[in-house]
This record gives sequence, C-alpha cells and structure tokens, in this order.
Amino acid sequence: MKRSDRLARAFLVSLVALVLGACATRPLQSVEPAPPSVPGSVLKSIKLDPALEDRLLALDPEHISGDEVHSTLAAAPAPRLVLLHGGIYPVYLAMTSFAEFLVGMGYPEQRIRRPDGVLDSLYSYSPYQDSREVAGLIAWYYERDGVRPMMVGHSQGGVQAVKILYDLAGASDAELHLWNPITDVFEERTTIVDPLTGEKRPVVGLGVPYASAVGAGGAALLLPNQWSMVHRLRTIPDSVEDFTGFTISVDFIAMSFPGARSASEFHHNGTAKVRNVVLPSAYNHVVVPVTRELATSEAMRDWINAYVPDRPGQVETLPPGPSDNVLWAADVWYSIKKHWCLEAQRLIRAKRALAGAQ
Repeated sequence: MKRSDRLARAFLVSLVALVLGACATRPLQSVEPAPPSVPGSVLKSIKLDPALEDRLLALDPEHISGDEVHSTLAAAPAPRLVLLHGGIYPVYLAMTSFAEFLVGMGYPEQRIRRPDGVLDSLYSYSPYQDSREVAGLIAWYYERDGVRPMMVGHSQGGVQAVKILYDLAGASDAELHLWNPITDVFEERTTIVDPLTGEKRPVVGLGVPYASAVGAGGAALLLPNQWSMVHRLRTIPDSVEDFTGFTISVDFIAMSFPGARSASEFHHNGTAKVRNVVLPSAYNHVVVPVTRELATSEAMRDWINAYVPDRPGQVETLPPGPSDNVLWAADVWYSIKKHWCLEAQRLIRAKRALAGAQ
C-alpha cells in the first residue's frame, strides 16, 4: 500500500474520534501588557545598506529569480509565515515537509519556526487552537517586525485560515487582544503601535498581504470547532489583500468534484483579490504539502522559481525526477516571494520617509 493511501485511511479512521474531541478549548489566560513599541523604533532599527535598499526597491515582485532570492531578498526583513496544518494526527508532518521546502528555497527558517518550543509541531499551528490567538499573534509580530505575516492553511487548517481572516475583519463584534506566541498567553492590550505610521490602531481591522487554503471544506466543516464557518468559508473578507483557494479536482475529503466546481470556489465580498486554482485529481488531499524533496534538485528549484501562475505550457517543461505536488508548491512559493518583496519595499519606503522628515 502506498504511503499516501495509508495516510488517507488513517485520516478517515481518526475522523470520528476528532469529532468527539473538537469541542474542547483551553481557557483564556492573560498577562499584563508588554510596553507598546515606541513610534518609529522599528523603522530606526532596520539597518540595511542603502545600495541593498536600492536593489530591493528595484525588484519586480511578479518575477523574482532564485538568484535574486539569495542575493537580495534574503537580506530583507521577512514576514512571519503562519502555517496551519490539518486536524488529523500526524498530518502536521506534511506541513513540516512544506516548511522544509520553503527553507530549501531560501526562506529564513527563523521566520517559519515556532518560538514557543512546542512538541507537536515546530513549524505549524493546530486548527483546534483558538483562532483569536492566531489573529493576536499576527498583530504581535507585525508590531515588532514592520512586515505583515502571511498564512498558508491545509485541510482544516485552510478553514482556520479563513476563520482568522474573519476575526481580523471584526466579524465576532469583539475586541481582539494581542497574543504572545512565546509565553502562549493573551496580553491585555487590544491595540498596537503601527510600526510604519507610529499611530495607535486596534488589532481588529489589521490585514495580511497573502493567505491561501488547500483542501478546505467538506469533512472539516462537520467538526464543532468549525461550524461557524459553514456559510462563511467560501467568502473571503477584506482582511487579506491576496487570497488563493486551491481545490483538488477529485477530493472526497474536501468534497470537491468536477461536476460541482462552483460549490468549491472562493470569492470576495469586497476588495480582496481572490484566485481559484484546481489541482490535478492525482493529488492526494492528505499529503499535498509534502514537498521537501522538490527543493533538493537544482533543476526543480530553477523551474519553481521561474513559475508564474496561469502561464500555459509550464507543466510540459518540468525537469525529470519526482514532482509530486509541485504545482501547489510553486504557486504558493510564487505568492510568498511576491509578498515578501512587497512587504520589504513597503518597509524601506516608510523608513526613508521617516528619515526624510527628520
């Protein structure tokens, strides 16, 4: 039996047990707020050579080569990547594989790896975690880094990603507290000092530049912790600029099928840019993020770095060797590179504007 088939069977066997346990949530804890950032402190802390800043500003976010990743972009502040794994043990290992793929492609590991030393996953967050914590984490990182985090969700983690977008959009009609990912508790604050403008702003209303979901829906929506998303999942709020929804052509777990394509498509309800990508039916729902090996081949890395979404004929140019899940990996990597570049350029322009005003 193939490894992917064994994992898929384990997924189905575990589903009933997870339905029984999905209602459990841990009680909220809070700590005294950490001192807010001093206006301008983040921008002043960025120490980049002016020539490097010029090269970063000259990059074309839509077309970034592997050489540009390593020679230029890797020297820029990188957004925190919030990876959200699926809900069936041990599917988190699939997202670990994707994290290692990203590191192999040139993304800084410390911007993916979790800082809290958890034992279940070093790189990704559980879809059973309170979504408000992750929303608060996004604000916590943005205030300190000056670049907005991005999210990638798989299976139930994809549902969780959209749920977090709704939290940030204020759909719960409640204030959001900052969540400290190191101490694993909420802070009392519900506002941050925007690192680029120096102005105080609430966590609610903060947006992320990019988020994606693969294999979201279907069985995951049967779980009590995701019931609130049954009628929301496919509608993307304005708390993200660029969202990509991936569906597998035939996916019995996410319940996506060729004859009912519209039921699996995502759409915006305002300003978010939303793309829908259909992956081949040969892709397996459980192991889509298993992509570590793709980054071990120089020829495959070159192909992935040259990939552009929706360009015809790219599949025919794939180099020899294993290419499982490469279309998903290449598309997500394209967007991560793009928004890494855009966030760095946004930060540099704000830094230069502050310097010019003094």
